[in-house]
Amino acid sequence: AYCQALLLLPATMSISLRAVTADNFDIISELPLLPEQRDYLASNDYSMAQASFHPATMHTRAVYCDEDVIGFLMFVSPDEEDPPGYYQIWRFMVDHRRQGQGLGRAALGLALAEIRARPDARSIEICYKPGNANAKQFYASMGFVEKGMDADGNDMLAVIELS
Repeated sequence: AYCQALLLLPATMSISLRAVTADNFDIISELPLLPEQRDYLASNDYSMAQASFHPATMHTRAVYCDEDVIGFLMFVSPDEEDPPGYYQIWRFMVDHRRQGQGLGRAALGLALAEIRARPDARSIEICYKPGNANAKQFYASMGFVEKGMDADGNDMLAVIELS
């Protein structure tokens, strides 16, 4: 396991981030979103395929609650075109049947801790559709501060400055 969180959850539940493998790929691929959420996020299939071509910079994680896969996360390390220490969370989703239980908050907390632990980390950015009020509120509660729209004008960018 990459990380494990026990905070904010019932004593009987454990959240962890683990590698995407042949054993959990199909489950991640089939994790459902609500119909109204589908326009807000690239598919898990696309994200896992994309990461397979960029293993040095794109890091995928399966989100587990105990031994059940409940979500997917992908973050990106800086490459030669990015400022030093500039990390981005490109994908984050939790099965709609498990939303509203604090599981996503615990999983994102683990991802933020994993990125913060990298010696070069200076900032963590995430983006979301401006019409997604739930994402705006959730990410703000996790410490992200909006910095404006992306260059294409499609997504709101929010950042946590680490240094």
